[in-house]
Amino acid sequence: MSKIIAHIDLNAFFASAEEIRHPELQGKPLAIGGEGRSGIISTANYAARKYGVHSAQPSFQAKACCEDLIILPPDFDYYVMMSRSFFGRIREFFPLVEMASIDEAYVDMTERLGKNKDPLGFLRRMQNYLKEETGLSCSIGIAPTKWLAKMGSDLKKPMGLTAIRRKDIEKILYPLSIDNFWGIGKKTAPVLRQLGIQTIGDLARKLEENDAATLKTLGKFASTAKDWIEGRGNDSICIEEADQKSISMSETLRKNVSSPQEGEDVLKSMVVSLSSKLQESHKVVSTITLTLKDAEFRLHSKSFTVQTPTNKEQVLYLEAWKLMGECFERLKGKEVRLIGVAFSKMEDEARQTVQMSLWNYEDYEALDKTKLLIHDLNRKSGKNQFIRAREIKEKKNGNR
Repeated sequence: MSKIIAHIDLNAFFASAEEIRHPELQGKPLAIGGEGRSGIISTANYAARKYGVHSAQPSFQAKACCEDLIILPPDFDYYVMMSRSFFGRIREFFPLVEMASIDEAYVDMTERLGKNKDPLGFLRRMQNYLKEETGLSCSIGIAPTKWLAKMGSDLKKPMGLTAIRRKDIEKILYPLSIDNFWGIGKKTAPVLRQLGIQTIGDLARKLEENDAATLKTLGKFASTAKDWIEGRGNDSICIEEADQKSISMSETLRKNVSSPQEGEDVLKSMVVSLSSKLQESHKVVSTITLTLKDAEFRLHSKSFTVQTPTNKEQVLYLEAWKLMGECFERLKGKEVRLIGVAFSKMEDEARQTVQMSLWNYEDYEALDKTKLLIHDLNRKSGKNQFIRAREIKEKKNGNR
């Protein structure tokens, strides 16, 4: 028996969360991101999208599209709280929930919906209940695999509900533009179109024929894409282990990015979410690992181990941000489609091998302030050109 997997995606999450906090903004074009020439839009509400405002867009371009656009800075602590409230209610219905990012999750609904005579009716009532309880709207895709469920949730927004059975794939997905294929980046899609592949159906036929040019373009991803289109693929939901030694999160970006600044909001939201989980479970970690996946599906990772195990959001974020800058430098302008961060060497707070008492508290606070200042300077300049003098010595000694 096939599993019933749902992908639940919060609609324009950051903007919707701000509209809940500021009802006077409802219906007005609103975006979340940074202001100024270096500012980047993280997300926009549907009123703003009508003017052409979209995520990963420079803020000055967004303002050019919509003169009345309101841009608010992100408040990740608030967004994490709203996300937990929403997905906590999902767990009231379904215990097997895998968070994919702060605003989306995969849910195994097999047991509860397997014998339900009206599963879509049940999900529609759940959607409305969640909207009433949290103020947040979501789109739901339901299918036998994660990829199909993700494709389903993307089809109708906001408040969409789409079921894709294996027998429906040709009817529902084949007519879609190749740009709508989740997993194919914006650099690969134009190359496929040059090969005569305009739709997902075209790709399915080329893969069935083992077309040499298509296989060369997609590389190792070709077999994965073929499986996905034919209704095969991952249907496993990964939930956190009780005594895990690491914690991680990754997000496939809606649009590829080519600089750390464009991915900063995504990184920040993940670090906020993970550090909050560490604090709740009274855990600390020593090693931070930053992973990027480029448009050709190659992974690029870099790690750093802190001297003092921590769950402090500020410390973890600054180190992760530094690692992301170093990874982007290695890529030399290549686009990135996924950002992931992992914290490992986890232990209980009470078992820390290095205690804060070894530090002078004022010196420790000053160090944090120095890191913040350096981070702000690097972000404004768009380059990782400022570092602490101590780090120059560490690099020379091969510690980093």
